[in-house]
Amino acid sequence: MANLGYMQVVRHCNQHCRFCSNPATGWTLDLDTARREIDDFVARQYFGIILTGGEPSLSDLIPDITRYAVSRGLHVRMITNGSRLALPGLAESYVAAGLTHFHVSVHSCRRATQELLSGVSGGFDLAMQAIQNLGRAGATVDINTVINKMNADHLHENVRVFTRRFPFVRHFVWNNLDPSMGRAETNRDTAHRLADFELSLARAMRYLHRVGCTFRVERVPLCYMTEFAESSTETRKIVKGEERIVHFLDEKGTVRQTDFRHAKADVCTHCTLDDVCGGLFDRGDHYDPAELYPVFVSKEEVVRKVLADPD
Repeated sequence: MANLGYMQVVRHCNQHCRFCSNPATGWTLDLDTARREIDDFVARQYFGIILTGGEPSLSDLIPDITRYAVSRGLHVRMITNGSRLALPGLAESYVAAGLTHFHVSVHSCRRATQELLSGVSGGFDLAMQAIQNLGRAGATVDINTVINKMNADHLHENVRVFTRRFPFVRHFVWNNLDPSMGRAETNRDTAHRLADFELSLARAMRYLHRVGCTFRVERVPLCYMTEFAESSTETRKIVKGEERIVHFLDEKGTVRQTDFRHAKADVCTHCTLDDVCGGLFDRGDHYDPAELYPVFVSKEEVVRKVLADPD
C-alpha cells in the first residue's frame, strides 16, 4: 500500500475557479499543527503527504513543513495552480527543501477556456511558466485536470499539446467534476453529463498509453473507462485496501476515507467490474444513474494489472 495523506495548508487562493469545492475560510495551518499531522501520518505508516489548499504556495511555511516531513521519512507533493511558481527562484527553493513532486492544475490547452475556468486573465501563461520552471529545477510534474462541460470535448487535445510542449511531464490526472459543492453549485455551466467526455477521455488515455505516459482517473465509473480500468483511483484503492486521510481547514476537520464506493444503478449488479468500481460520485443530484451501464470484461485481469503496477 502507498497511502498519501492530504494537508490543507491554506484555504484562500489567488484564482477563482468556477468549480472550486474548497472556498476560502480564512483559516491557515500553523507549523505546530502541521508537525502533529505529519507525526500522525508517520505513525500510520503512510508513504507521503500532499500539500493542498486553496493555493498552498501562498503559505510561507511550505519549506519548513516539507523539511520536517522529509526528516520523518515522508514523500512530499503539492497540488498547485502554478501561478506563484512562475516567479523566479520559488521552484528551486521548494526543491531544495525536499518538495520535488508537483501536480499543476491546468484544465485546458486553450488559453481562453483555461482563463475562464480559473477566473484569472494571464493565468494560462503563468501555469505554462510554472511547469517550465519546475522542470528546470529538477522536479517531477504531473498535470491535474478537472473534467467539466467546458473541456469535456478536448481532453485528448490537452494531452497532445502538453506532452509535446513539456516532454518531461510523464503523468496526468483527471478528476471528474463534483457538481454539487462550492462554486460548481452556482456555476452550472461547468456541469456536464458523463457521455460528454466519454470519447475524448478514451482518446486521451489511448494517446498517453501509446507514447509511454501514465495516468489516473478519479470519480469516473468504470463503464466510462473500461479499456483502462486499472487506472481508476477508486479501483486501485479498493483492490489494494488503501485509505485516505484529509485534514481540512473548515468544519469538516479530519476525514478518514476507507470506502471508495459511491452510488450505483440497478444495472450495475450485472457488471463484471461492480466489485472494483467506485460508481457514481455525486453528493447532489446532477448526474443521472441511468447513464451507468454494465460491462462484461475480466475483473481478474483488472486486479492483476493493479497489483502488477510498481507505482
